[in-house]
Amino acid sequence: MNRPSLIALAASCLVLAASHAAEAPAARKPAMLGPRAGEPRTVAGLALCWCPPGKFLMGSPLDEPGRRTDETQVEVTLTQGFWLGKFEVTQREWKRFRPLAREADVAGRGDDFPVYWVSYLDAQEFCRWLTREARAAGELSADWEFNLPTEAQWEYACRAGTTTAFAFGATLTTRDANIGRPFRGEPAGFPRGSAEPVGRYPANAWGLHDMHGNEFEWCRDWFHRPITGGIDPDLSDRQGTPNRDGTVSRVRRGGAWMDGPEFCRSAVRLPFEPERSSNHIGFRVALVPARATSP
Repeated sequence: MNRPSLIALAASCLVLAASHAAEAPAARKPAMLGPRAGEPRTVAGLALCWCPPGKFLMGSPLDEPGRRTDETQVEVTLTQGFWLGKFEVTQREWKRFRPLAREADVAGRGDDFPVYWVSYLDAQEFCRWLTREARAAGELSADWEFNLPTEAQWEYACRAGTTTAFAFGATLTTRDANIGRPFRGEPAGFPRGSAEPVGRYPANAWGLHDMHGNEFEWCRDWFHRPITGGIDPDLSDRQGTPNRDGTVSRVRRGGAWMDGPEFCRSAVRLPFEPERSSNHIGFRVALVPARATSP
């Protein structure tokens, strides 16, 4: 075969290869946006619910019973939707990551109970581990990650479109949430543990269970007084208002099994030092667009 023929053949082969490459399907990234509020999804074995972008008033009105002084209302705009754990992270899910740090009868033991005795630092390490697991399994693209919710995301999801003190209205009872439990599970008829297995109480309008009561939940932000509004507020990198002893705290939300309704309102925010843990503090994960720098 002469040289011009060889050149023509090579050129045709390149065209054919390019044609096949164009026809080959590109590697698909998981579609991460939810179609509607409350849409369920499971990623890395955890049940999640979609929280769409939106605006809301964060904090409480002046006439809300039980209101605290650091709850002055601010307008918040969340420009990006996110997924939030349908339930608090359970002891079963935690044991996939590491053994339980401490087993305590006073707050409930069992695979479906929320995990507790977990510090903010522990919760963040769980989120990083879960992100690695989900990406390795092809369930999560590089531009999404598991993290703790900001307190603005947490309150927005807790309210699920409501403006009342609770997602269920102006009042909260033991039919709505695991609250007001004496320390060792009294009165008779309750299990010995004071937490309850997740999901035993009604979900809010977006399908999220136990946002009020059961266990307080860690949020990503440092605790600041007063609360901060605006667009996508995230105070996880800006150290907060010092405590009386000079330490600084992260935010916990939602109230716990031993609390009365006033401490379980959608707007309640309390500080707790990030290296500490307790039998009444757990967490739930958020699946969010990845930050340029994760804490």
